[in-house]
Amino acid sequence: MIVRDRPSGLRLFLSLRGSVLPRILPALLLNTLIATLVTITHGDLFHLKITLTTIPFSMIGLPLAIFLGFRNNAAYDRYWEARKLWGELVLKSRNLARQCLSLIKDAAPATASLGLGDVRVRMVYRAIAFSYALKDLLRDAAPSPEIKRLLTDAESKQTGNSSNVPHLLMLGMGQDLRLCLDQEHIDPCLAAAIDNTLSAMGGAAAACERIKGTPIPFSYTLLLHRTAYLYCFLLPFGLVDTIGFMTPFVVAIVAYTFFGLDALGDEIEEPFGSEANDLALDAICRSLEINLRESLADEDIPAPLLPINYCLN
Repeated sequence: MIVRDRPSGLRLFLSLRGSVLPRILPALLLNTLIATLVTITHGDLFHLKITLTTIPFSMIGLPLAIFLGFRNNAAYDRYWEARKLWGELVLKSRNLARQCLSLIKDAAPATASLGLGDVRVRMVYRAIAFSYALKDLLRDAAPSPEIKRLLTDAESKQTGNSSNVPHLLMLGMGQDLRLCLDQEHIDPCLAAAIDNTLSAMGGAAAACERIKGTPIPFSYTLLLHRTAYLYCFLLPFGLVDTIGFMTPFVVAIVAYTFFGLDALGDEIEEPFGSEANDLALDAICRSLEINLRESLADEDIPAPLLPINYCLN
């Protein structure tokens, strides 16, 4: 995710970090080159004059722009919903830590020094591991090294054989909550409140999996992609008789807009990746880890992640 103050003037115009220009540059250069050749030959192809007017481009251009806007709105809805779900996960994880520390009865206050043998510490650490495991699942990435340090040896081995580590950790949460009830460390009505928090965390994770597993229909994306490229590559033939030597400049501007909108929709459609415009899941997980470790008076608190070249992962 790009994190920076909005540049002004020429700096905003020339900024490349977070821009889709590097992604569309080959197609844009090719389109401009074709427009230049069409301008030089004045639309003649092997002594055959290709005559097009601006009318078909006017008829197609407006609907194309509208449909590209609709697709980008749908892609941004996915991006924004994903961010809200991770915000909900952070809130529920903090609530879980507070509930475990204040509602589960024990002789000594819960601190990190008690280790994973204390059920309260174990559940708080497992909540941190849950966020890292969900991030790895959504990114199809290898398990984060932080997870192993947050779980018992037995539970850490179980995660290596699981296809859905967040679900496995939720099962462990439920077992520990059952243990607290059996040992009368928590009243049943208070245990129900913790169980509701766990259910909300599981619901946020399932909703993230839904977004990841249900992309925008490929046929819709393909249709807009093909139409945008055909429109831009044929546009020089419709403009050369009207604006002459300005054709490559106008075509480059129109192609940058349409190619850019198409590429931007592709980027934000999948918000859980690790590209510059995707959600900063690493930073969210690290921030949550800091908060929950501080609640346990843990001395081993990692530093928050900072943007590198304005990019926060």
